[in-house]
Amino acid sequence: MTIFLPQKCPITGSWQRPTNVISQEGDYILRCPKPVDSAHDPSRYDLIPIDTLNIGGTFFQNPSTRNGVGAPLVAVERGENPQFRQHYALRRVYASVTAVIKFAGRRAELEFIDPLTIDQVTLSQHAFPLAADFTASLAMLVARERPDRIGFAATLRPETYVDRGRLCQLQQFDQTRTPVIFVHGLQDTPVGWVPMINSLRDDPWIRKHYQFWVFSYPSGYPYPYSAILLRRDLDGIARAFHSRKKIVLVGHSMGGMISRLMATDAKDRIWRSFFGTTPATTPLTGETRRLLQEALVFNHRPEIKRVIFISTPHRGSALASGWIGRIGSSLIRTPLLASIYASARQSEIADPAARQLKRLPNSVDTLEPKDRFVLAVNKLPLAPGIPYHSIIGDRGRGDTPNSSDGVVPYWSSHLDGAQSELIVHSGHAAQRNPEAIREVERILKAYP
Repeated sequence: MTIFLPQKCPITGSWQRPTNVISQEGDYILRCPKPVDSAHDPSRYDLIPIDTLNIGGTFFQNPSTRNGVGAPLVAVERGENPQFRQHYALRRVYASVTAVIKFAGRRAELEFIDPLTIDQVTLSQHAFPLAADFTASLAMLVARERPDRIGFAATLRPETYVDRGRLCQLQQFDQTRTPVIFVHGLQDTPVGWVPMINSLRDDPWIRKHYQFWVFSYPSGYPYPYSAILLRRDLDGIARAFHSRKKIVLVGHSMGGMISRLMATDAKDRIWRSFFGTTPATTPLTGETRRLLQEALVFNHRPEIKRVIFISTPHRGSALASGWIGRIGSSLIRTPLLASIYASARQSEIADPAARQLKRLPNSVDTLEPKDRFVLAVNKLPLAPGIPYHSIIGDRGRGDTPNSSDGVVPYWSSHLDGAQSELIVHSGHAAQRNPEAIREVERILKAYP
């Protein structure tokens, strides 16, 4: 049977008024149930049929779909949600939904169902798989918002894009599912995770047990400062979502270095290595003291249950100290942190080594093998009780331990004590490598 639905009726609010629709078998009275809250009000969204979209490109070569009952749609929020920050949500929702009509005589009820939450629907007392397209909403988000365009610019001028730095959920929060937070690397954005997220969502077990988040940050900042931003947001979601499971962090490149700091007990040891004295006796005041103490004095985050490192330069990368790195470093500007650095330099610090830096370090500087922060962190083990895994790229020469992904050598990515280590045939963008994606899937399934 074919039912002809009105293409657009939400503008007038008629989603909640019965509507006459015509079918090959006569007229029906169609209604939509009252939404449980304003976020589920259909009138807030444009509903786009999947079959009107042409999805392709490098990131969407393998659509993630499920055959079944219903019409898969993409729900696109018409306006920016004014409370997106408080809710750790996208500025504008792009969600996969499935429309299902249930009949009772000449009455028909139209429901919009979240296929990430529900995988089957009951019709006439029989259960059927719910049709779904998990790729289309991601594809529309990337195509319309184009977050990939800001990666390089946010590296050069991070403070211009500081409002983009935040932790964000990609689906409706579910306290029964383990959050997986993806942290991108230098000159990248969360778009770099799309192939992995798309592939993981294709697995029913993963969909049932995990929910996906991304941490976005302007990657021109030194990574200890980006770690501050992540810690603040972790504090925020602890307040916003009181009941939740522990978190799995997945970090690529510099994102792995940020993730490592979430699983490290530094106490004041890094501070002492920088200033040669305790925080209490170091002559710093105001914002300078507060920011440096956030960056240098920290403990592991108790909500972290596991970390997966992908192409992570734990001991730095020679490219950062080579001519390419020097050029890139000279272009990066961070005025806010520069003023903090100048204030710290003017203080009377006990250890002369603390005054060796001639300028503020930026993200490229903190990737150098001889960077003082990198050296200090590598003297600290990861916190007991937080297992970690390494996925390391090899361009194909097969000469491990002398191998490299073209940016990060094996000796920098390798960590003793990893619960598993996998070398994949890949360049530095190993987070998009199919073998690496399968390994992340294996880890998530093995340790739910």
